[in-house]
Amino acid sequence: MSRTKLIHTTVLTRRAGIALLAVGLSTSLAACGKDDAATPAASGSGTPAVSAPATPGASASASAAATPSVKPTVVKDLSALSVTPTTVGKEPKVTGKWPLAIEKTTVKVLTPGSGAAVAKGTTVSVNYQGVNARDGKVFDSSWKNKKPVTFSLKSVVPGFTKAIEGQKVGSRVLVMMTSQDGYADGQPSAGIQKGDNLVFTIDILGQTEKVAPKAGLPTVTDDAKGAPSISKPAGKAPTKLTVQPLTKAPGTAQKITAKDMVQVQYRAWNWADGKLLQDDYATGPEVGTLSELIPAWQKGLVGQSAGSRVMIVAPPSDAYGAQGNKAQKIPANATIVYVIDVLAAQPAQ
Repeated sequence: MSRTKLIHTTVLTRRAGIALLAVGLSTSLAACGKDDAATPAASGSGTPAVSAPATPGASASASAAATPSVKPTVVKDLSALSVTPTTVGKEPKVTGKWPLAIEKTTVKVLTPGSGAAVAKGTTVSVNYQGVNARDGKVFDSSWKNKKPVTFSLKSVVPGFTKAIEGQKVGSRVLVMMTSQDGYADGQPSAGIQKGDNLVFTIDILGQTEKVAPKAGLPTVTDDAKGAPSISKPAGKAPTKLTVQPLTKAPGTAQKITAKDMVQVQYRAWNWADGKLLQDDYATGPEVGTLSELIPAWQKGLVGQSAGSRVMIVAPPSDAYGAQGNKAQKIPANATIVYVIDVLAAQPAQ
């Protein structure tokens, strides 16, 4: 299949969940679809493109040219902001002498939690409220939807990641982010203009937990950037599809359905020799409609949680069969080991 450029929108896009929008993807999940003649989907077509909002750029900053006519006061810390209450639970009220901008993205712990520190690149469950520092207006709030949201820190704008990573579960934190760490080009649907700085109050409610795999499966380890590797598979390859969750997402995480579109990062290895076949960490996250992917993914990901990591050991009958896939350099009759980070899911459009 062709490798179509796609842009990711999270499950919150339709209600302007601006903080959680990804910064953009490069390719489709063509790597996981079979050759056109054997595509499991009825249509046999490639992964559809996903429309998306503007994404953070590298050129804008707090001093970038912006649409607002009143020049913001540039601050160095968060002393210009007042948040009530500062404790976890109730939706906060944030006040300040707007418009404001900050020299660099700054985080303040309002109430420290007693849980484990949030790991780099993990999946978290949070309540959050977003305020535009240009006018003090709330542009998004999970409290208004009456339930927390769950997402991977790999799929959010940089300012959100800086606010959460390393903080303890149970904390309420305040972050003011530059436009560069938020939405440098703006986001009109949420009233965010080019150059706007954003203020978020975030209650960190939970994060993913590791799951001990069954005996006989390859051992998974991560490099410094969070990309997985496996020990060389030992013994005879499984003849039946094997699905092993490696992490458990927080309880609020969305369950994947057969009709969903998923955003993932994954690697794949040949069981026979441990050779790396596919490396999505080298190219960036991808998006695909689950019904158009190989049977192993369709069967193995349904019921898993967005934000989790899953190992799938796919026998040839659930992967590329006797023909293999020359384009992906997958040999005939290969049993394939996938380690998949499911970053997000939403109903296919």
